Amino acid sequence: MPSQRDVDFKGYALTDPKRWNDLKITDFKPKTFDADDVEIAITHCGVCGSDVHTLTQGWGESKLPLIVGHEIVGTVTRVGDNVKDFKPGDRAGVGAQRGSCMSCRACKDGLENYCPNSIETYNAVYPDGVVAQGGYSTAIRAHEQFVFPIPDEIESRYAASMMCAGLTVFSPLKTHGCGPGKKVGIIGIGGLGHYAILWAKAMEAEVYAFTHDDSKVEDIKKMGADHVVNTGKKEFWKDYALTLDLIVSTRDSFGDKMPLGDFLSMLYVHGRFVTVGVPDADDPLPNLHPFNFVSNGCLMGGSKIGSKQDCLEMLELARSKGIKPWIEEMPMCDVGRALQNVQENKVRYRYVLTQDLA
Repeated sequence: MPSQRDVDFKGYALTDPKRWNDLKITDFKPKTFDADDVEIAITHCGVCGSDVHTLTQGWGESKLPLIVGHEIVGTVTRVGDNVKDFKPGDRAGVGAQRGSCMSCRACKDGLENYCPNSIETYNAVYPDGVVAQGGYSTAIRAHEQFVFPIPDEIESRYAASMMCAGLTVFSPLKTHGCGPGKKVGIIGIGGLGHYAILWAKAMEAEVYAFTHDDSKVEDIKKMGADHVVNTGKKEFWKDYALTLDLIVSTRDSFGDKMPLGDFLSMLYVHGRFVTVGVPDADDPLPNLHPFNFVSNGCLMGGSKIGSKQDCLEMLELARSKGIKPWIEEMPMCDVGRALQNVQENKVRYRYVLTQDLA
């Protein structure tokens, strides 16, 4: 196990936005170590659609050189004087956020994921000017509040993608009442969507999976969905009017063809549509009319990753129910191929990179 003196901070970095998936091994300056920080030697990192959006500049300009990756699991190598819940040698994870102000209303309410001054795991800047670098690397430092203990029963390769993909869908499922007697729809069965099925079934809801990809149907059934709905079928929504208590959409592209109003029509009275997929900045939600909300009094909103409490509850659900995501592992040096396949929707259903730089 590395000690604090032999952690070498380097990773696979974007250096030329025109070659967005041709990442170069680059040394970087880590976050200045503080008393509340945990340092982790990274063993695994999942590949998220957010990484593609960032690398391709779909969400705006990146701070170069930039190392992405925010589904991180590894071994604790160092802890600050104020850290109480971790010690060197523990396994721990970090998701899409590594810091917040810790003093605003959201932070004090245990909703630190909504802090207006949150520090994202990569492409953010600390007050002292250090650029936050992500998990396609050897190590990371993060505030203890954003470091999650990995239960012994969950292998690191499975825990990695839970840190973002898993948490991003678990949080709205929990928040909006997924459980026994509820009918829950999941739109988009990729990395996030497949987790949403696994969690919703473990939470004992009746699950409706919506997909246009016939090649995924058998997989979706094996994941536990009770109903698989082909969105390529004409007027597919009509058979499900006023049926669903909650819809979680993981789509990260919309365009004009997404029948958003028709999805809303499938919600029961005061049912909720929650989007967790975030497309490129130039791909907004389709237009809606107030009529889309009147007939069933439905509500529409979003969700941002999850709090530490959400993550702890998610990990306990995975531990107690033995839930394992559907992943493909590859060495970190193959990250370019993984990113390309994520962009082209070829992954089934999450890539996890294994450390090869340390």
